[in-house]
Amino acid sequence: MAAAIISVVSVLSFADVERAVRASWSVETCDPAAVDEWRPDNPSLGQCGVTAFVVQDLFGGDLVLGEVHVDGRKVGNHYWNRFGRGLDVDLTREQFRPGQLVVGGAVVVRPPDAPRRCREEYELLRDRVLARLSLE
Repeated sequence: MAAAIISVVSVLSFADVERAVRASWSVETCDPAAVDEWRPDNPSLGQCGVTAFVVQDLFGGDLVLGEVHVDGRKVGNHYWNRFGRGLDVDLTREQFRPGQLVVGGAVVVRPPDAPRRCREEYELLRDRVLARLSLE
């Protein structure tokens, strides 16, 4: 499915996709581990994994995984996308509060179909984004 979507997306701009993704976030698309912290005034909180997967569905590229640290201690993980020779795109970067730092960043292999964790949230976000882009 991803290859078919990538060929259609060539007529859309990245800005179109970014708007569709941002408009599609909700508590229902949030990582279950972050649901209690999710708020409409910080809509990207807990959306990094599902968002990175949807962006990869549409544009290809690599998934990158880093760690979130506070006071030098790991408190979580963070996903974003990388294209070409190091163009990093992180649509959820504004979720972090002062004192939270994303460190590292290694390309990771995507599971063959959908993420094992957050599968329902990913599928919901993907469906919403595709509907907003009229690609369903």
